[in-house]
Amino acid sequence: MCLATFAINIDTTIINVALPSLTRELGAQTTDLQWIVDGYSLSFAALVLAAGSLGDRYGRRPALLIGLLGFAAASAVGAVCANPGQLIAVRFVMGTFAALIFPTTLSVITNTFPDRKQRAAAVGVWGAVTGLAVAVGPVVGGLLLTEFSWPSVFVALVPVALIAATAVFLVVPESRDPATPLLDRPGLLTASVAVGSLVYTIIEAPTRGWASTPSLVGFATAILSGIAFVLIERDSPHPMLDVRLFAERAFSAASGSVSVAFFSLFGFIFLVTQYFQFIRGYGTLSTGVRILPVALSLGVLSVIGANLAGRLGTRVIVCTGLVLLAASFAWIAQDSAAVSYGIIVVQMLMMGSALGCISTPATESILSVLPPAKAGVGSAVNDATRETGGTLGVAVIGSVYTSLYASKLAEGFSQHPRSALQTAKASVGAGYALARHAPLPIRDELLGHVQSAFMTGFHAGCYVAAGVCVLGLIGALALPGAAPSSRVVAPPAVE
Repeated sequence: MCLATFAINIDTTIINVALPSLTRELGAQTTDLQWIVDGYSLSFAALVLAAGSLGDRYGRRPALLIGLLGFAAASAVGAVCANPGQLIAVRFVMGTFAALIFPTTLSVITNTFPDRKQRAAAVGVWGAVTGLAVAVGPVVGGLLLTEFSWPSVFVALVPVALIAATAVFLVVPESRDPATPLLDRPGLLTASVAVGSLVYTIIEAPTRGWASTPSLVGFATAILSGIAFVLIERDSPHPMLDVRLFAERAFSAASGSVSVAFFSLFGFIFLVTQYFQFIRGYGTLSTGVRILPVALSLGVLSVIGANLAGRLGTRVIVCTGLVLLAASFAWIAQDSAAVSYGIIVVQMLMMGSALGCISTPATESILSVLPPAKAGVGSAVNDATRETGGTLGVAVIGSVYTSLYASKLAEGFSQHPRSALQTAKASVGAGYALARHAPLPIRDELLGHVQSAFMTGFHAGCYVAAGVCVLGLIGALALPGAAPSSRVVAPPAVE
């Protein structure tokens, strides 16, 4: 289960270190890059609830095999894409198969370890692998891109998925819940429209205008379809997601905390990989290695955080993590372009430690609400919160960055041809390429404008992440204060 989890989670961030290469080799603009990252997470988030139910009903082992083999095939296709549009489409397909895999892994673990303490330990290891995969993705991508071109980040996923599928076939026991109802099509449709329209509108808003008619229509569509989803699920005899679960504070507060954590992490990695490569001039491997402190501290604290939550209570550990996470982003927002990497290491260690304190204890709190027979639904909700949070993180933080980058760039380029501004606004990579090929008398000036514009957007994105963490902290206060071993959770009626 950990190997399968590693394969699909490393794919959420392994692509990030290749973003500059995609800008140079495929001509991808900033919005293309956001879709290449978010296409995977969006289809993942939209389908994971339905996929969890399918795995519970028809068998978790077959669901894993289909998901892993499909994921391997889609990864192979991604390696031969010739333009950003094709790559975006492949990323949506990969996310669809990942949605079938991820909730099933946690469901198998939950059914294998019915004892509360054993399950908490197993979930701790699973959470560590999950977080580690997300965080080491840029490192692995950097290693590959040192020797090969960008398709290598897709080719590398194929053998990992195939090995995981073989292991599933050989050692994973079959389990299912035949009482699981059939697919809730109205719920799936409205949920997909709500998340999809929101993400699409946010990503396209910097180009169209935040208050433009298409943006307002998109936001209205997201709100109305979200309301429709809640109403449908509330009245359905067999809902895809029983919204009554959110009446249990351990469930709702924990789900919100996971969303906030991955909102911040995904948004940060999307920008920091470009910062290291374009602003600091580091290579792909050097960039990946420099993000490693987040991975190491996240992996260690995922295990330690689960143990501490068992002793001190989920609320204390998760709230501490959110405070540290908000503080780390507020600190990063003060950095200059040439800040010492030693300071960045401390900031990343703080960030990774905070994420470890949040993700595993919150996940265990979500699973504590449901009986093992409904583990697929509970784990799917956990996965949906992760992916929805991460998707929105790239969309929101990336779009805030894009808006301010373009605005600041327009100020600096006011004395230069409009065509130069339009080229530079496409992405920071395009801006640097334009500046480097400019005549010597204005080359340094243009480079300075591009760098200043990037840092303005980067800092704003960090402030947004810090603010979201503070809002998450307020919600996390509703988590149970007692240690999990000393409380009895009465699950709501979900049958």
